[in-house]
Amino acid sequence: MARNSTYNILMYSHDTYGLGHIRRTMAIAAHLLGPRINILILTGSPIAGRFSFPEQIDFVRIPGMIKKTNDEYLPLSIKINARHALDIRKNIITTTAKTFQPNLFIVDKEPLGLKKEVLPTLQWLRRSRPETRSILGLRDIMDDAETVKKDWREKQVYRHLEDLYSEIWIYGIQDFYDPIKEYEISDTISPKIHFTGYIPRKIPGKDAVRKFKKELGLQGSERLVVVTTGGGGDGYRVMDTYLAALESISGPLPFKSVLITGPFMPKLARQDVFQRARRLGLRTYHFYRQMEKIFAAADIVVSMGGYNTLCEILGQGTIGLVIPRETPRKEQIIRARAFHRQNLVDYLPWNDLTADRLRQKLFDILEKPHPYHEAIARFQLTGIQTMKQRLHAFRCKKS
Repeated sequence: MARNSTYNILMYSHDTYGLGHIRRTMAIAAHLLGPRINILILTGSPIAGRFSFPEQIDFVRIPGMIKKTNDEYLPLSIKINARHALDIRKNIITTTAKTFQPNLFIVDKEPLGLKKEVLPTLQWLRRSRPETRSILGLRDIMDDAETVKKDWREKQVYRHLEDLYSEIWIYGIQDFYDPIKEYEISDTISPKIHFTGYIPRKIPGKDAVRKFKKELGLQGSERLVVVTTGGGGDGYRVMDTYLAALESISGPLPFKSVLITGPFMPKLARQDVFQRARRLGLRTYHFYRQMEKIFAAADIVVSMGGYNTLCEILGQGTIGLVIPRETPRKEQIIRARAFHRQNLVDYLPWNDLTADRLRQKLFDILEKPHPYHEAIARFQLTGIQTMKQRLHAFRCKKS
């Protein structure tokens, strides 16, 4: 490939529910963008259109699916048979790849896609475009090791990792959690693995943060706690407990709060949160495009500890208090423990979540934030830098 020719990157993000996958995919796309690079994102996210995409990045929306169980998915909006919806998704993915002719194909999280919908595309690329590099991008922790190994054995993922993928990028640090060991990845596959480090997010300017604090009415040394539950589909209990913790305080509240429920929190639950927050004088949003600005303004961010949220929080140098869910996957509790061992976050197990314990955790962190700030200051998010190095190596080999 000539050095000055266009380089096409196709990215797949299955996005059944929530914000994590599309936010990670968009962050990677925005940073890999450069002269003569086109990026096309295949996504099932129902809210992809709410985000602004830079020039040279676009997306193809495939029909959304919603998870009923770990292995059962139903169409999110259109009322058709699930198998038919999956056939539509599979055909769109394959046709897009054949038409776009990618030089690089990056698959997020699911090695074969939702219900193996990416497998035909991977096989076509291997057969018809062997010069295209196919990359599997994995977050640091998928689930507990036994669950991942069982799933990968049943779906023959190990064989496909060996045969169909050029490289595997793990968006984490091997010393924090080692999927090679935990998931029993063989010696034939492990040389393909590159630990990129965690993925940084946009850092807002100081003026933007000051303006946001002014909008909130923060005065001098007043402190701010932000509560977010990602997409919000299973976040009501966190919001409810936080509000109960504040409702039990007599007199003026000791800090200001901003609550972002997420666009997928059920309507009645979101209404309850908004009404109680209004009585307490708290600012609320159901969706906010520039989360980095809110996180940079905060002293503490209370979250459920999803991969993207923790990267966003730590990238702003802010302390996180994690309340990780433990079903249907255990990745959040495993990540919370791993980050806590590094003193990067504090966490409160889901089964220990009460208004009293949450309130006390917040007071303890606000009283002694220095150990967290020292650890966060040493922490480097190198994910984009590593991926850019790999992309540069690919393009140089083609020129």
